[in-house]
Amino acid sequence: MSTSRRGRRATLLSALAIPTVALLLGSAAPATATPDNPDRSASAIDAINADIQNHNHELGSQIRRVEGDSSTPATKVAAQRPQPAAAIPNQVLATVPGMDVASYQGNVDWASWWNQGKRFVWTKATESTSYTNPYFAQQYNGSYNQGFLRGAYHFATPNTSSGAAQANYFVAHGGGWSKDGKTLPGALDMEYNPYGATCYGLSQAAMGAWIRDFHDTYHAKTGRWPVIYTSASWWNQCVGTSQNFSSTVPLWTARYASSAGALPNGWSYYTIWQYTSSPLDQDTFNGALDRVQALANG
Repeated sequence: MSTSRRGRRATLLSALAIPTVALLLGSAAPATATPDNPDRSASAIDAINADIQNHNHELGSQIRRVEGDSSTPATKVAAQRPQPAAAIPNQVLATVPGMDVASYQGNVDWASWWNQGKRFVWTKATESTSYTNPYFAQQYNGSYNQGFLRGAYHFATPNTSSGAAQANYFVAHGGGWSKDGKTLPGALDMEYNPYGATCYGLSQAAMGAWIRDFHDTYHAKTGRWPVIYTSASWWNQCVGTSQNFSSTVPLWTARYASSAGALPNGWSYYTIWQYTSSPLDQDTFNGALDRVQALANG
């Protein structure tokens, strides 16, 4: 995480008195033992939930922590070069600039970012089943009113509750979808565990099943498949070949270097690439604006 990002986070957290934090987080649903974690004690679950209540992790924060951010001005140039997507016949080779935000950005000046050419955004809605973004309304509705195609994302903690429970919480707190031509499907943020073991103590098979549970539940609730955000390194270590989502899920890959690099197992091309965190998370859509609109429309 960059120094400026840590500063924004420290400022936000210090400005919020503990009682206020409790109110902003929304209703907390305690984690429970799952079939993958049948021996998890009540005290261990309470400790995890307490940690979640006091932390808020943005998209890519743990990927940057583990893999670093080696992006440079040349990375942005590389991100503007379209990559062929064989699954899209007659694709116009173009890219669309976008971004993603969380509570650390506070009230966003959407007109400014629009004037800088950004056209799509995902904003954090939820984490686990115990956190909601207090700036979500301004970020989600404000971007929409400015003209952005916008969606919401969920930071997953697969060791605290089932995929279905977290998908339901996400949909109930801003992560739904409507066919209005400007709402992107919700994104599932899968990355390194900020609280402990890299893969949250799950085997590849158990992690793949957890994601499948979220994926299926989100579809049942909204009629759309979620976007999946991840890095190749985390995915290949924690999911491996246990599941393949490429037939239903657009890939949002994270890599802060000169190229998107090797992709997570199962995907042959990316739909979105998060390529830098400076001055905030910036993304590129692999296709022309009509392809972003097609993703919104389903």
